[in-house]
Amino acid sequence: MSEDLLELAEVIKEKLSSAVLSSGINPVGELVLTVTPKRIAECVELLKTDRSCRFSTLVDITAVDYPGRENRFEVVYHLLSMYTNQRIRLKLSIDEDEVVPSITEVYPAANWFEREVFDMYGVMFSGHPDLRRILTDYGFRGYPLRKDFPTTGYVELRYDEAEKRVVYEPVSLVQEYRQFDFMSPWEGAEYILPGDDKGEAAK
Repeated sequence: MSEDLLELAEVIKEKLSSAVLSSGINPVGELVLTVTPKRIAECVELLKTDRSCRFSTLVDITAVDYPGRENRFEVVYHLLSMYTNQRIRLKLSIDEDEVVPSITEVYPAANWFEREVFDMYGVMFSGHPDLRRILTDYGFRGYPLRKDFPTTGYVELRYDEAEKRVVYEPVSLVQEYRQFDFMSPWEGAEYILPGDDKGEAAK
């Protein structure tokens, strides 16, 4: 199977020339291609329509946040060929201010996937027919899957009985609830946490 995928990689690189930056096979047997962000629509169209590829199904679009990298976000596309039972992963790297071309005209299913990536990471897709939040509330602040997003969020909401509506308020956690001590006797702590005594009794 890996030989077939490597041959396919050569065919794709020949047809897309400079659009493919690198290729390889990952441990789960997927062909992984790193592509130029501006040519992602061209790449997926060839993968879907070319008879040597026929990746008919868009399985997923997601992203990964690498705050320490020059290009912070990696957008990842997973495609499946129902004809050859082969899988391919496309990756592209973009900076926080860059925009990725939408692939909704090639794969209509990309509509909600791209909205989810926008909602969770703040990645923008040019040419998307309806790019708005899909999982969080319309007034939500920030992007929850970014590494710098606080685990408490920025606001909390509750139903106000007096006003008969949902109200947003700044998060108000006292400092003691923000401190976590994960020490245990196995790491040299001088106290025993609940349940640790069971381990001593079993010896």
